[in-house]
Amino acid sequence: MRKRFVSVWFRHLTTDWLLRRQPELKNLPIVIVTKDHGRMMVTAANALAQKQGVDTTIALADARAFIPNLQYFDEEPERAARLLAGLAEWCIRYTPIVAIDLPDGLLLDVTGCPHLWGSEQAYLADITKRLNNFGYHTSCAMADTVGTAWAVARYGSNHLIIETGNQFTALLTLPPAALRLQATTTERLEKLGLRQIQHFINMQRTALRRRFGKELLQRLNQALGFEEENIEPVIPLVLYQERLHCLEPIVSATGIEIALQRLLDTLCNRFLKEEKGLRKALLKCLRVDGKINTIVIGTNRPSSNSKHLFKLFEDKIASIEPALGIELFILEAPIVEELSPVQEKLFQGNAGLNDTGLAELLDRIGGKLGSHHIHRYVPAEHYWPERSFKQAATLHEETGTGWKVEKPRPLQILSKPEPIDVTAPVPDYPPMNFRYKGKLHSIAKADGPERIEQEWWLQQGQHRDYYYVEDTEGHRYWLFRSGHYDMAKSYQWFIHGFFA
Repeated sequence: MRKRFVSVWFRHLTTDWLLRRQPELKNLPIVIVTKDHGRMMVTAANALAQKQGVDTTIALADARAFIPNLQYFDEEPERAARLLAGLAEWCIRYTPIVAIDLPDGLLLDVTGCPHLWGSEQAYLADITKRLNNFGYHTSCAMADTVGTAWAVARYGSNHLIIETGNQFTALLTLPPAALRLQATTTERLEKLGLRQIQHFINMQRTALRRRFGKELLQRLNQALGFEEENIEPVIPLVLYQERLHCLEPIVSATGIEIALQRLLDTLCNRFLKEEKGLRKALLKCLRVDGKINTIVIGTNRPSSNSKHLFKLFEDKIASIEPALGIELFILEAPIVEELSPVQEKLFQGNAGLNDTGLAELLDRIGGKLGSHHIHRYVPAEHYWPERSFKQAATLHEETGTGWKVEKPRPLQILSKPEPIDVTAPVPDYPPMNFRYKGKLHSIAKADGPERIEQEWWLQQGQHRDYYYVEDTEGHRYWLFRSGHYDMAKSYQWFIHGFFA
């Protein structure tokens, strides 16, 4: 497929932006000024000021002499770049590849896109009309190369769509400045009487190189298509992306759901063929008024199940505000991983963390409550109970240490053991009663002790003797004595957990 590019030139970018925010200045001559070597110089002028002789090469004092009622505003650094960045993001409804062309333009790689509007004429007309409705004076041109599109948009007078392969003819009557040359090179060409590209395009290349350097030949080759010219998109291309243009703006939740399902089906079919699954997905809804609504989902393991992914998005569709309508849906999968089929056991249906049903359940819980509420714990190489586990970095983290299950452990363990008052026979007998938070518990049954020592590489504090006890009300507790029983009562009793 032959490449096609569109160049968009904003004739009065910053002044048009200013008039959008202050419509009362619409019928007044306006300029943007900046300080240069102690003088205020005009850097931009609206159409009305230009008609009265004010241009960007004039001092403010001279401009005010021409136009007494001239309105002027200070230039803000990087304002043009910020404006173009916002306009470039808006233009992704026409193509995913949009680049900024400072100081006053955009470049669009529209290969394979115009047919969605019916024709190249309709495509270019829609771009121009929408930008003009926003208040921007633009000139747009389409050609096979960036250079020709740029030249025709700024210096072409009639036909702004250059047919495939006709860039040579389109350039002939244009001035040398249309090749994006440096000002010094342009001045030298005009001094020699080469005021149109046709005056030197057929000259010997060696003579042109010797007289004007490499720049002229490079720009000429780029415009003619002999040398490739790449553009850098504002929004990096996502490898896995699907787009859906709407014939009529979508304003209902049902319409959004239908569009989302179509995009998910297409993307997931591609994943199945490539044995991949997404871990993160974004649905971008581009509205008629230029604003973008975005909702994001994530999964705990790679997924290509469109029904499951739709359920994750479904809970967030209500947050989308269609306003006057959504004209383009974009589904992106920025994080994609290999998806290997899980081998199921013949006589056992539990696949543990690899169980697809468990992963999808966690995805739905995380989508509703937030993934930060879901934790998994793995064994840690410590003996003391409060140190014997740690939070896993991921839900699928593997560890070489196994859980110690030979002894019963309470359902709830206190993060820090709490001291209690205990009455107990000696030596090493279970307690008869204990007082916890002001309440006296009489013990009916008890088992123990189970001694848990410190790790040899720590050796901080005394050992612990744990007892499993049940009070007369049927409640079960996990108590321990810290250290040996002695007459000086250097030991202390603690409560550490509660059984079900």
